[in-house]
Amino acid sequence: MESEQQKFHDKGRRDFVKQTSMLAGGLLAMPILSKANYFSGSSDVIKIALIGCGGRGTGAATQALSTKENVQLVAMADAFPDRLNDSYNNIKEALGDKASRVNVPEKNKFTGFDAYKQAIALADVVILTTPPGFRPIHFEEAIRQNKHVFMEKPVATDPAGIKKVLEAAALAKSKKLNVVVGLQRRYQNSYRELYKRAQDGMVGDILSMQVWWNQGALWVKPRKPEYTEMEYQMRNWYYFNWLCGDHIVEQHIHNIDVGNWFKNATPVTAGGMGGRAVRTGKEYGEIFDHHFVEYRYADGVVMNAQCRHWKDAPSKVDEEIVGTKGRIYCDKAQIVDHKGKVLYQFDKKKENNPYQTEHDELFAAIAKGEYKFADAQRGAEATLSAIIGRLATYSGQLINWNTALNSGLDLQPKTYAFDAQPPVMPDASGNYAYAKPGITKYFS
Repeated sequence: MESEQQKFHDKGRRDFVKQTSMLAGGLLAMPILSKANYFSGSSDVIKIALIGCGGRGTGAATQALSTKENVQLVAMADAFPDRLNDSYNNIKEALGDKASRVNVPEKNKFTGFDAYKQAIALADVVILTTPPGFRPIHFEEAIRQNKHVFMEKPVATDPAGIKKVLEAAALAKSKKLNVVVGLQRRYQNSYRELYKRAQDGMVGDILSMQVWWNQGALWVKPRKPEYTEMEYQMRNWYYFNWLCGDHIVEQHIHNIDVGNWFKNATPVTAGGMGGRAVRTGKEYGEIFDHHFVEYRYADGVVMNAQCRHWKDAPSKVDEEIVGTKGRIYCDKAQIVDHKGKVLYQFDKKKENNPYQTEHDELFAAIAKGEYKFADAQRGAEATLSAIIGRLATYSGQLINWNTALNSGLDLQPKTYAFDAQPPVMPDASGNYAYAKPGITKYFS
């Protein structure tokens, strides 16, 4: 029998889906389009624009240009000219004999905070790979301009951004625009085979889940005298929540999403703990270096999620799912019964590069004039799951999914400009305030 908690959680999700569907309902649903409708030119060339020219953007563009389809990079946008130019050169070098697919004249290289609008206008497909704080406004604009989208995870850093993405996701569906989100485990052969067998009942009913993203330290870029505070934070975007969301959102979302995927649900509540035990200097902004979250689903199933950035500590990036009949070890690509007998072992020789597969499948669908991918809502749900985990570890409080979703909590600056003040500022010693569990409050 469906629990009252499940009914409440599902009603909250249904109410929001209904609201966003009404928003999209003002437009007539468009039919499946022909190739001619999909592409901005008369040829079969699929034109792409890259928005966000860091390492992940460079990689994503290279993967898009490595597909079998006739794809050309025609526009690029980034806040910083140096990053754009480095990305342009790196993409051409990575493509080798396919470098001619990079067709970006100087007039199509746009920089600054509004550069994305100009680049989007020139493309059929948009790749969104800026720091995730910008993702909601970029996604919203891409859908407004009727573009297919590949966007990296996470899709927002705060609940207000999640609402914006969900509204744009509903609009994308009404326009039949393909959207793929870079939660690449869903495009990985081993995970797909494990999921298929879980759905077929090989492990029985799920009882609990454990997910990890534990690793060492990451990069830091030194402050330069000529930087404004806005530029400094954007160049060190990982350490500021309005841009990154903390590493539980930016990285651990992958593992949290696997839990949601195999459970076919999203968590109702999150409670946990975290802090700054090792990474404590001013150069690390306001984020924590460790999080441990207990996610509870409506039927009482618990997913324990841990992530940390500690130098010289053991690394572990994996998921383990326990059912009534057995358990799944995702990294091993293995299912065993409770006595240790192997029930299924994926042949690792059949593993794919899921980062490439995301683009292979997306561009194959677009080239055929198919509407096949609607990842945005799922990406938003995975992101909100990670966000409520951050809110729980920061505050020390139990955070409810629906309360967070409807809170209006917005971390973004009022103005996007290099001379504008970011949402968080350093004190006289250059230190940034960070959350204190038990003291920091988000909701009454």
